[in-house]
Amino acid sequence: MKIEDYLESLPQNLIIGDDVQLSDKSFREIFNFVKLGPDDIFYHLGCGDGKGVKIAIEEFNVKKGVGIDKNSQKINLAKKNPGEFFCNDIKNLEFLDATVILFWFTNEEIINHIMEKFELLKSGTRIITIWGPLPDCLPDKVNFPYIINTVPFKKTSSLQEQLLAIFGVKCVDFVTAWEYAERYTKAIGDPAVKNDRFLTIIQTLVIWINAKNLGVACREEIPESIKTYLNIMKMHFDIEFEHLLK
Repeated sequence: MKIEDYLESLPQNLIIGDDVQLSDKSFREIFNFVKLGPDDIFYHLGCGDGKGVKIAIEEFNVKKGVGIDKNSQKINLAKKNPGEFFCNDIKNLEFLDATVILFWFTNEEIINHIMEKFELLKSGTRIITIWGPLPDCLPDKVNFPYIINTVPFKKTSSLQEQLLAIFGVKCVDFVTAWEYAERYTKAIGDPAVKNDRFLTIIQTLVIWINAKNLGVACREEIPESIKTYLNIMKMHFDIEFEHLLK
């Protein structure tokens, strides 16, 4: 089957991130990276059980911590933690007082709507995303997979410029694709899960193929390592990627 068909066969709440809970370690890495502190008003959009807000308040001493999620069960859990929590669609709420926002959504409709609100935030507000920056924007700081965009946003001239800025390289080879895929897997994965190689292989292939199609891969021909993993996915898992190559 094609990789798109495989992804569609998975529970969509996992694919869009609704049921992905970052570990305490990941939250601390993010907050240290963004230099979260006592002068900050922190918002977590899609806060889940509120663990991130709790850590921001108790360990990083933010002035205010706010969590927003449309799942009422998760918000009920979150309200057991310190902070302010709202059960609502993030498209319906304002957060103009924010100085730091953690935002991790893949739904294009949500992203496009929320970008209009982000543009109204005060200068210096930091938006933290995971895996990719805000659309049409160059990142201000990257500690992959964590990315910071700061208001006012720096606009990118092309997807190629954006991709190379994320990875901090002149071109993308297999080593870069594997390293960054592994960073992402470790950041979002459950620390108790040891066998995360499958996800790392998928992410590696996606990164390299995207780079190849955008003309920023280091080599025009397909490296042997990429060919090996393409064959592994096809022969052992019946998942096909070749059609993505342009």
